[in-house]
Amino acid sequence: MKKVFIVAILMLLSLVSNAKKVKFSVNMSAQLVNTTGVHVAGDFQTIAGFAGGDWNSATTTLTPEVSNPSIYSIVLDIPAFAKYEYKYVNGDQFYEAEFVPQESRVGYNFNDNRWLYIDSLANDTTDIGALLFAGNAPEGKILVRYLVDMQLQSLVNGSGVHIAGDFQGWDAAKNILYSFGSNIFEVICYHDTGAIIEYKFYNGNGSSQTEIIAGSCATVMGNRITQANTDIVLDAVCFGGCFVCNTTALSTINSHIGFSLFPNPSVNNTSMSFLQSVGVKTIYMFDDTGKLIRQFLSENEREFTLPLTGLYQGMYIVSVSTNNNNSVQQTKLIIE
Repeated sequence: MKKVFIVAILMLLSLVSNAKKVKFSVNMSAQLVNTTGVHVAGDFQTIAGFAGGDWNSATTTLTPEVSNPSIYSIVLDIPAFAKYEYKYVNGDQFYEAEFVPQESRVGYNFNDNRWLYIDSLANDTTDIGALLFAGNAPEGKILVRYLVDMQLQSLVNGSGVHIAGDFQGWDAAKNILYSFGSNIFEVICYHDTGAIIEYKFYNGNGSSQTEIIAGSCATVMGNRITQANTDIVLDAVCFGGCFVCNTTALSTINSHIGFSLFPNPSVNNTSMSFLQSVGVKTIYMFDDTGKLIRQFLSENEREFTLPLTGLYQGMYIVSVSTNNNNSVQQTKLIIE
């Protein structure tokens, strides 16, 4: 019996050492708050130290914030590197739980819970944001759910699949995606209403692990783009492509890249060889943050020398836009 007790204590200490502070908060401004209070129920309650088991609608009470009494919140310690599901409850009975909109739901096997993935042990608090009760996002914000299909990648990086964009400073290590299965990885983000967002997916958490988007959906900067006009779940695009994963379609795209670089990696200069000499081609060079650093024009040439002097070592994106079909094709260039 003593050994069992010791093992239980050790397991608890292990969970605490891997715990992360997570702030759950809900905006009740459009609700008549129940006299029994506002609660959160989920599959983390036992592990967070609440008696009565998971999905208990009466044990985990949220309190009004001083700065805004319409917002009810609680900070919990729960283990990191795991996915959790939850709902807010206006009262202490589960039939008083919110009806979660489709865009925010787990969405599989008729599961209508909210979800989040805790991805780090950083010494800070993960703040989901004060979501509107039975709503998709904090007040004044729009939900965009990003999905990417990794099935055509030979290996998913051990650091996980990430997204970076102008909405979070192009930090490839900040926003990790979670997979419910079938090689689809996804994340929920909240943006200002009407915001235009440029972004990319990363197979890993480093800037050099960015996708190279082969297709017309790429901006001149070589990024994806969307606008936060309404709460939306975006299509699960293929990593590096504009559409759903299709082996035949991807082969067709790759066979029309239109140019090659040699040598690559390079030091001083690299030579560009085009499949066709006819036409005007605009050549763009971007650094690993997506910033345009150089631009050239090539007219009716089969070969073009790309000068690299003055550039630092690292990864760059070379993009070519043609005037005959308005297509944009691009590839990575490594400078040593």
